[in-house]
Amino acid sequence: MINHARIIGALMMRETSTRFGREGIGFAWLILEPLIFCLAVLILWTLTKPDYSNGIKVSAFMMSGYMCLILLRHMVTYSLSALQANMGLLHHRFVSPIHIFAARNILEFCGTTIAFIFVYVILMSLGEMSLPKDMILVYSGWLLLTWIGLGFALLLTGLSMRFEVLERVVGLMTYLLVPFSGAFIMVAWMPHQFQEIFLYIPFPHPIEMLRAGIFGEFVETHYNVAYAFFWGLGMNAIGIILIALSQDRIDVE
Repeated sequence: MINHARIIGALMMRETSTRFGREGIGFAWLILEPLIFCLAVLILWTLTKPDYSNGIKVSAFMMSGYMCLILLRHMVTYSLSALQANMGLLHHRFVSPIHIFAARNILEFCGTTIAFIFVYVILMSLGEMSLPKDMILVYSGWLLLTWIGLGFALLLTGLSMRFEVLERVVGLMTYLLVPFSGAFIMVAWMPHQFQEIFLYIPFPHPIEMLRAGIFGEFVETHYNVAYAFFWGLGMNAIGIILIALSQDRIDVE
């Protein structure tokens, strides 16, 4: 276990150096990238949307959804390119593809989490948001979303390793997360007959949970923690198995 942690830690340090460079702001880009994207979209929404939507501050609602979407899309995108960017490392017998995926996804989680906190603090200072009503729900929702996002990323990566044609449509699939993740709509706002169907998708559950923690009882939310957790468990397990079975397809020469 200690060896695995050391390998992942070393890979994370290498990733930050090769991906962001050692000059300029370097590692800070890991945080600034999602931060700038979120602030840009936030400004656009603020200028083009009314202040409130269904009784919720538009800026607070948008931020809570967009940061979740960034986390999901970054985990998928950077997992797909992880092996190609680090192929030479697989010559080392102690380094496995799972170590590489773990290092990249931990970095994305850390960077997006810090960016989330920065945007939240900025909005609080502007009077657009208040402290979360239930911090435990916020933490739990964010971690549950990470768990599902990791599983989704590993699953798509494993399938892409087995079926190369899928790698070309993964980008389209990440765009489908916009309507189907629940990032920009609350389940309670949907017609009643569609709510149960929409909740078969695992992604809305942690996002609704996160918003329940931020807005409290003032906002009606719908989520099932166990359902989302076991979806994440299944996707992680299948993804790891697919990657393990596809290692013979990796050309390390």
